[in-house]
Amino acid sequence: MEVILVKYIAIVEDDPDQRSNYADAISKKGYEVVAYGSRSEASAGFDEKLPDLAILDIILGEEVDAGFQICRDLLARDPSLPVIFLTERIDEIDKISGLRLGAWDYLPKPISLDYLAERISSLLRINEARDQPQQTESDAARKIGALTLDQDALLASWQGERIDLSGTEFRMLSKLVRMPGHAVSYETLMNATMQSLVTNNTINTHMRNIRKKFEKIDANFSCIKSEYGYGYRWSQS
Repeated sequence: MEVILVKYIAIVEDDPDQRSNYADAISKKGYEVVAYGSRSEASAGFDEKLPDLAILDIILGEEVDAGFQICRDLLARDPSLPVIFLTERIDEIDKISGLRLGAWDYLPKPISLDYLAERISSLLRINEARDQPQQTESDAARKIGALTLDQDALLASWQGERIDLSGTEFRMLSKLVRMPGHAVSYETLMNATMQSLVTNNTINTHMRNIRKKFEKIDANFSCIKSEYGYGYRWSQS
């Protein structure tokens, strides 16, 4: 008999009404949910058990950057853990900071609870697919030089080694390499993120993160070229 494992979602939100609303809505979708009201509560809880996905507010009580610190701590323990920031802090610098830390998504309050549940489901599906052992190359895999993209599992590899990209980073990379050698506009890359509050600087941050991940495998990696004022280009030369 097949055992179905229920995904474990952690919410860190200091407002009790919002915390309760999020927890109720997500629980109704069949997830196991734990909700914390402070950084100290969350840290103690994560010492006991890490979630499959975490939803973090940034400001928690008097700690204005508590969510950022929680994100750092979580990803230090599990770099592949999906983290969503859900916050009223919508300045570009805050979103860039969150993405640089490794968050998979950055959502503004207020938010539709149905939309939040759909984002959770989408990110968990992506992460689950990436965790499956790849016995054979998917029919959806595409090779571009030393790069392989598996569209089914949202997996990328360079020179045969897996690159740990978020779903957003994978979609942007896929868009970039669709026509090697041709510049891809900021607007096109923004659409590929499937996120709100996206600016040119947000795209630049994503691209820096993607480059760094390639460079961990290949110190001489230089295929992502900036097209000043327009966007980016994938060059295999």
